[in-house]
Amino acid sequence: MKRFRDFFLFCSGVHVPMLRRAPSETNKYGGIGATIFFTGLLAAFSGGYALWSVFSSPWGAAVFGIIWGLMIFNLDRYIVSGMKKRNNFWSEFGMAVPRLVLAVLIAIVISKPLELKVFEKEINQELIVMEQQVFKTQEDKVKDRFQQRIGVLNAEIAQLNADIQLQATKLDTLQIIAQQEADGTGGSRRQNLGPIYKAKKADADTAAAMLKRITDQNGALIAQKRQELQSIDSTQKATVGGLNRTSIDGLASRLDALGHLTDRSVPVRWANWFIMLLFITIETAPVFVKLISPRGPYDDLLEAHEHAYIIFRKETIEKREREHNKRMMIGQPAVNS
Repeated sequence: MKRFRDFFLFCSGVHVPMLRRAPSETNKYGGIGATIFFTGLLAAFSGGYALWSVFSSPWGAAVFGIIWGLMIFNLDRYIVSGMKKRNNFWSEFGMAVPRLVLAVLIAIVISKPLELKVFEKEINQELIVMEQQVFKTQEDKVKDRFQQRIGVLNAEIAQLNADIQLQATKLDTLQIIAQQEADGTGGSRRQNLGPIYKAKKADADTAAAMLKRITDQNGALIAQKRQELQSIDSTQKATVGGLNRTSIDGLASRLDALGHLTDRSVPVRWANWFIMLLFITIETAPVFVKLISPRGPYDDLLEAHEHAYIIFRKETIEKREREHNKRMMIGQPAVNS
């Protein structure tokens, strides 16, 4: 237990030999050191998971996690050890504000990768939806490239079929008129195969020949255009099949998926905020403890030590100045002579 206590005291940044002269402060600084240590440990897990989600390298993630955790640990240790109690709350608070802001930023950075781990299953489902949306967008862009030409070809085919249908309707009308002239149900109202019938029959025959010519010409054009449509369809399918179907699983994609989840789900949004607030509380706890705790004997010893050092430094400087002035005064006559 003594080793754990000494280790946590080291984590708090306290001067252990001086703290031994104020044993009542041991528990306070031991708790501060333990908070700093576990914050660094969580930062190591967070940084390692973040790197693993990007590169999928266990060794790289482990090395980066250790380095990141040590950096956060050292930064937190410096933040707390740099705060000193001076019996002036507002002065201490003014000095603590930049440290609190830095602690909040560190907490947010640490919490995000762990939030991704907490909501990993939901994020994986959201990534599938996002992948399908990306693939559909890619396919729509490919189809848009060919859609204009497909529309033109379909319109031309429809126009060619309409011309054939128009001529066929005209032929049917002329044939009906010739037949009515022959059986007396129309035209002159007399059954005959005379000149009038022959003229109407000739018109129908001419229309039949025109229909055959239009059908042959338009049929060849329609076949050509349908072949082009088949070629476009094959090219479009080949292009869609050659699209990049890489799975979306990067850190940015997971953050984006988490953002979608928090936008759609109120419980997920609150859980996300609570996790972030939890890490902010953990990260800022040592600073607040140091800020709101009363001045203790360790603070008196530290201030006395610093004051003694300041006096010693002033005395050393004054002594050096006196010795310098003395040498100058001794050497001055020799220069004048």
